[in-house]
Amino acid sequence: MTTKDIPKKNISNEEIRFTADVHSNLKRNPNFKKLSQDDILYFQSILPSNALTIESDSNQEELMAYNVDWLRIHRGKSKLVVKPKTTAQVSNIVKYCNEKKLAIVPQGGNTGLVGGSTPIFDEIIISTKNLNQIREFDPISSTLICDSGCILEILDDYLAERGHMMPLDIGSKGSCHIGGNVATNAGGVRYVRYGSLHGTILGLEVVLPDGTILDNLSTLRKDNTGYDIKQLFIGSEGTLGIITGVSILASRRHKAISVAVLGLNSFENVQNAFITSKEMLTEILSAFEFWDDKSLKMVKTHLDQSAKFPLDEYPFYALIETGGSNKDHDEEKLSEFLETVMEKGIVKNGIIAQDNTQMKSLWSIREGIPDAGMKAGSAYFYDISIPIPVMYKIVEDVISKLKNAGLYGKPVIDVHGFGHVGDGNLHMSIITESYSPKIINLVESCINEWTEKYKGSLSAEHGIGLMKSKILENSKPKVMVDIMRKMKYIFDPNGIMNPYKFFPYQKYEELKV
Repeated sequence: MTTKDIPKKNISNEEIRFTADVHSNLKRNPNFKKLSQDDILYFQSILPSNALTIESDSNQEELMAYNVDWLRIHRGKSKLVVKPKTTAQVSNIVKYCNEKKLAIVPQGGNTGLVGGSTPIFDEIIISTKNLNQIREFDPISSTLICDSGCILEILDDYLAERGHMMPLDIGSKGSCHIGGNVATNAGGVRYVRYGSLHGTILGLEVVLPDGTILDNLSTLRKDNTGYDIKQLFIGSEGTLGIITGVSILASRRHKAISVAVLGLNSFENVQNAFITSKEMLTEILSAFEFWDDKSLKMVKTHLDQSAKFPLDEYPFYALIETGGSNKDHDEEKLSEFLETVMEKGIVKNGIIAQDNTQMKSLWSIREGIPDAGMKAGSAYFYDISIPIPVMYKIVEDVISKLKNAGLYGKPVIDVHGFGHVGDGNLHMSIITESYSPKIINLVESCINEWTEKYKGSLSAEHGIGLMKSKILENSKPKVMVDIMRKMKYIFDPNGIMNPYKFFPYQKYEELKV
């Protein structure tokens, strides 16, 4: 079956099964109180009416948008969404919920891929969409302080007017919130140059589960006084507190940006091209992305990108972005690189984008792969850190195992590999006719084997959420998981913060004994 044969999936919200029904092993924590009219009256007393979405016959569609995740896999049963505008309001809400033992789920742009930002049962959703103010920017130290609900692209546009840029760039930048990026430790396409948020986040403002406001919005580059508490909340996915403010180190915006796309015959050549790019483009290399031919065909079919891609068909493609201060200098270096890798037979063909329009067009191919996967069928997305030499071998092994099990072709339509070569982060999408536990078990068993063998990570940048909570204990030493659970208990003894994610609450309750 080719991608042209794949029917487009149009799943209505009502057709998406409740997560609690799909995962029958999950049981609602009986210690949690159910939402009452008195609770609603309290929230109405501290928030304006337009900052509340309360279940009724007239707003089912609005409420559903918060209950269903971006992948349209998970569906919660929340009856209330609160949208505070200030940190003080968040504090009052969380304090009340903690006292009443009302479970809550913090939610930013709801663009996550592991079910971390949607409820399982009837948890109250605390949306950060109204926490959207830019507080200050210092052009001398290049530090930005903003609310956690600011959209990443809006922040980048704001900084662009001031000669700077966000160090993070991801496909969902038009809708994701910076607080959610921090809470999931998002990686993105420029990790190879700017590193992780653990390095660029200077300070955080966090509301703890008891309502305490932890004000640590430092703009200091160096501060060695005691424990670096902010690091606990980067990647914690709302299980320890709600991030309400972010202090981040911005980067100087490059005066010159260049993009090239390459056609290659093997993943070994992708690796060799990457090695050569590090040698020849050292100080200006910003991104090195790859995708396979099946990913390209899927994007062409489902996102109507056929006319925008300038190369013929090859088994693999790579996209290189450089950023510097002199366009002539950078393009000369990029041209020399392209000539070198083509002369050596590493690259079969390649072009350098001629203008901003073509640069955006080439990036749209890479960034459009997840969206195309959603339109191609029911999609499973996996996010793995693995040594670069064996990065694509996982994809080949998954396909082989699916074929041996008689699942490839139908119900599995195809398997695609793409991602960030620069930091060893593979994204793999399994496109199927429908969701199936049999497919999940086979694929995840294969991934577990590979990550265990090569000491990889089952979550490179998308977090744990619900989807990967069951494999957390198998991916880290027991002592580390025990420490994580104890930390969760110290911060959140009532377990109200984003429950059922990371740890089963039954094991969490054992700490109270």
